[in-house]
Amino acid sequence: MTRRSWFEEIGARLQAGAPLSESEIAALSGTRDLVRLGALADERRRTLRGDRATFVRVAEVPAGGAGSAALPRHAGELRLTGRPASASLAVEAVRAAARAAGDVPVSGFALDELVDVCGRDAARFDDLVAALRAEGLACIVEARVERTTDPAWVVRAAAAGVPVACWTVGDPAASGGAALRRVAGWGSDVPVRVFAPLPRVVAGRPSTGYEDVRQVALARLLVDNSHSIQVDWRRYGPQLAQVALTFGADDVDGVSPNDAREHGPRRGPLEEITRNIRAAGLVPVERDGRFQTLCTHDQ
Repeated sequence: MTRRSWFEEIGARLQAGAPLSESEIAALSGTRDLVRLGALADERRRTLRGDRATFVRVAEVPAGGAGSAALPRHAGELRLTGRPASASLAVEAVRAAARAAGDVPVSGFALDELVDVCGRDAARFDDLVAALRAEGLACIVEARVERTTDPAWVVRAAAAGVPVACWTVGDPAASGGAALRRVAGWGSDVPVRVFAPLPRVVAGRPSTGYEDVRQVALARLLVDNSHSIQVDWRRYGPQLAQVALTFGADDVDGVSPNDAREHGPRRGPLEEITRNIRAAGLVPVERDGRFQTLCTHDQ
């Protein structure tokens, strides 16, 4: 079987909803044919998600200064940053952020941090998540793959009304095929809407982008229990985000909510993200922190 026909066979199996064999997964993970891998991932994304690519404009504020935050007018999410020192301080931070945010969804924290401040006690964790929800927390920002030893915490958070928004990879050393296998192995019973396969902490050595888009493509092909594959605009920039959209990604996180146009009207954040999505052959759809559509930016 030629390489081209092998990729076509994999595509046909994915289209039919048939599970890939271990040998097929290994072959996909090991291929260096980035062009055909990307084409396969793009076809898979279009089958699952159509021609829409979502993005969210995020205002980040430190949890300790949430009460004094001035929310930018176009923010679709107010995101608390920083590790909570205690459960009570986490609740206070959400309360202050919700007052500042108004109708804009408030997100915050990493799942493992909330588990830790509760001493890994399930009853205390349930009480904390219920209190955070009562004060206005819409979702927990992330569950870091390498720090999630028991996905039951994700299920508990969702059951308490505060779902985890995204699987992330915090440490570059934990990325690659191991992260993909872990997320895929947790199955659809662990409710996390988005998977961001690129590390949140950028490695010290510069990336050529090859391994980044390869990881995005593999995530789209091998992780079928997350609705969307995400790339972070702030960390990876508009160029990689645009390429990632042609390699299977369909959601862009962390777009600036500010309207600064010091570099001209075509360089504002909204203009840049919508232009890049269109250049990838997709329709830009702005969402909020609850993944609800705010606007479709048609040309």
